[in-house]
Amino acid sequence: MFELLGIPPQALFGQLLLGLINGSFYALLSLGLAIIFGLLNIINFTHGAQYMMGAFVAWMLLDYLGINYWVALVLAPVVVGITGVIIERLLISRLYHLDHLYGLLLTFGLALIIQGLFRNQYGISGLPYQIPPLLSGGQNLGFMFLPNYRGWVVVASLVVCLATWFVIEKTRLGAYLRAATENPVLVGAFGINVPRLITVTYGFGVGLAAFAGVLAAPIYSVNPNMGADLIIVVFAVVVIGGMGSILGSIVTGFGLGIVEGLTRVFYPEGSAVVIFVIMAIVLLVKPAGLFGRAA
Repeated sequence: MFELLGIPPQALFGQLLLGLINGSFYALLSLGLAIIFGLLNIINFTHGAQYMMGAFVAWMLLDYLGINYWVALVLAPVVVGITGVIIERLLISRLYHLDHLYGLLLTFGLALIIQGLFRNQYGISGLPYQIPPLLSGGQNLGFMFLPNYRGWVVVASLVVCLATWFVIEKTRLGAYLRAATENPVLVGAFGINVPRLITVTYGFGVGLAAFAGVLAAPIYSVNPNMGADLIIVVFAVVVIGGMGSILGSIVTGFGLGIVEGLTRVFYPEGSAVVIFVIMAIVLLVKPAGLFGRAA
């Protein structure tokens, strides 16, 4: 059997696939964070808890109401997004005129409360969520076995990320959003309800986290800590891509997932820290991030 760089192809491509799947979640989550920070200037530490809530809502819909994965993929982001809208209206909107630190502390506290509530109700052992029958099984590519569901996760994540980038960067709605953050008074003078636009944007960013949570539910066990384990890495991805950069969050999310996968092949001991090492180097060389703009 041939080898690539001394590594069996099954092991190399298997880790690349794993890195690509992790990158899909990094990209979706960092995209939601970038939207919320880039357009609303909020450092949303609740994002990991909202990702976990998406997975739990999908599990509840199936377990309590018999609603399948495909419906949950639409319903769960809407339900969690509505909770985000409520949080934004009742709490976060009161902090817009204060320093970023207040928003960070508030969302960090909210994340702890949400995780604590779910931990108290469901424990930490994790709940199973079955892969939908349509996506069970896999494809033998000759050099590796590709599970159908993991391939779906990569494709779905890529489509949602690119569609979101297109709407924000290339459409009139995206132009209104960007203009509202730069000069809300002027945009309001054109008859646009800026506070409602901001609220909907926050809800959409939260919905992206919940969408990632539903995608993750059949791969990882649904548990209250699944977001807490991921959010620090996702923040590092956002910093590397450039705080608030939509394109940067997508490119670095997928790219760093692949780098992490390759590190697991060639230097497994470094796989847990490679993203943070890259973040430190990027901050030294380009403090605004790879795709960010200096203030």
